[in-house]
Amino acid sequence: MKPFNRLFVFIYYVVGFVTRILHPTSVEGMENLPSGGVLLCPNHASNWDPILVALRLPINYRLHIMAKEELFQNPFLGWLLKKVGAFPVSRGSNDINAVKHSIQALRDGDNLLVFPEGTTIHDGIGYTDGLPAHAKAGVAMIGVRTGAKLVPVFVDGKKRPFHRTRIIFGAPYEPHYTGRRGTSEEMQKIADDLLEAAYALGGQAVGGKPLCG
Repeated sequence: MKPFNRLFVFIYYVVGFVTRILHPTSVEGMENLPSGGVLLCPNHASNWDPILVALRLPINYRLHIMAKEELFQNPFLGWLLKKVGAFPVSRGSNDINAVKHSIQALRDGDNLLVFPEGTTIHDGIGYTDGLPAHAKAGVAMIGVRTGAKLVPVFVDGKKRPFHRTRIIFGAPYEPHYTGRRGTSEEMQKIADDLLEAAYALGGQAVGGKPLCG
């Protein structure tokens, strides 16, 4: 990601001001954020999520966002996403370019926002790869290959105009795996643990259902 310019600063503050009126947010856990080489892993309930999270991070946080390519089909939203550091990923296929971009960003000491579910989930309703919503192992693979610090993030599901949305940054997660890159089963468990930790920050189970008890 190139150093931010005047246009980025304008978007960050002006669009940030507008979105805070339309979708006000409360932020917790900023003290948990390491300074660089961080892989942020939120749950995903709305197309607003990447914008709301990106605009509440410090302006110099050097964030890249892996976002589904469908979002870029909307000219304004696509333009806005690119200006705040987003790049498209093709879901349902191994998008090598998106993976390379992610790995290089983290190795450069920048930060990356990836949604482990790969799609928006509304109250437990959502499908990836034809199966009920679950974490994709690719997020763990990127983290392990780069040595990135893995941080679960919770974002409230429902986005209603003028109603506050919680964003909660959790403590970094320590992955455990064997060998240099781990097994596919270990990568899946890391991804599952990250997603579970993200939802737990908001008192929810994976998929958005409230935790029992």
